[in-house]
Amino acid sequence: MSSRTPKTVAVLMGGRGAERDVSLSTGQECATALRQAGYRVVQIDAGADLVADLQRAQPDVVFNALHGRWGEDGCVQGLLEWMQIPYTHSGVLSSALAMDKEKTKEIFRAAGLPVVDSLLIARADLGETHPMALPYVIKPNNEGSSVGVYLVEEGAPAPPQMSDDMPDMVMVEAFAPGRELTTTVLGERVLTVTDILTDRWYDYEAKYVEGGSEHVVPAKLPIDIFSACLDYALKAHEVLGCRGISRTDFRWDEDRGLDGLILLETNSQPGMTPTSLSPEQTEAVGISFCDLCKFLVEDASCNR
Repeated sequence: MSSRTPKTVAVLMGGRGAERDVSLSTGQECATALRQAGYRVVQIDAGADLVADLQRAQPDVVFNALHGRWGEDGCVQGLLEWMQIPYTHSGVLSSALAMDKEKTKEIFRAAGLPVVDSLLIARADLGETHPMALPYVIKPNNEGSSVGVYLVEEGAPAPPQMSDDMPDMVMVEAFAPGRELTTTVLGERVLTVTDILTDRWYDYEAKYVEGGSEHVVPAKLPIDIFSACLDYALKAHEVLGCRGISRTDFRWDEDRGLDGLILLETNSQPGMTPTSLSPEQTEAVGISFCDLCKFLVEDASCNR
């Protein structure tokens, strides 16, 4: 760092969303790396006293390690803009857009990026009739980490009974078959492609439990598919206005070639846990986890 006095970095973590546990893990990993990089680090579990906690910490930069609602959807970004504290990752608008899956799809469609058909529907309206042809997926429109995802398979007699903590409005989208792929963009650099292998649906447990999935990085793919993942991820990052880092998830139906490559969503604050995909990709291209966290801090700003 250029200054003799190390920057004070407040790592926001935890929070009150459905992805609290993932955020705590991300925050701890990032705080450890930032201390190793020479920063003065204050860890803050983001709650009702967040403004007071930030005022006490007086950070030079906020490292946003929150996931899900309130931390990844533009809410805390707006607070940090109001307080004029430089922060990492995407800004207010791009965070809100990336977190809203249907808005993301609208932007992707307008940009010519391939997505499946989808619709928003009131949970109360999911009765005995399927809202679209089987198979399809039901999920919250504004959560990540496969929280609250229901796969409705061929032969299901009716839509599933959903848990009470599902939101009033849900997204229903056509199921995209095939391999699970993902690509990270760091700054203006698109990194590589990971092929995610699992014995089941790539659900919350498969993502965060050790051994829940196997990651092949770089993915062993035909060159046109690999290149398309890189191109599509960079374009998704750009059209959403993401900053710092993002990760775009794909499905690829091998039988359909390039026509079988579908964008699922873009994550504007990818996980940084020991099993997370983006840190694995940065390592694969020669960027250490410590340097990744340092890059995000040095990239931080307001007016993002």
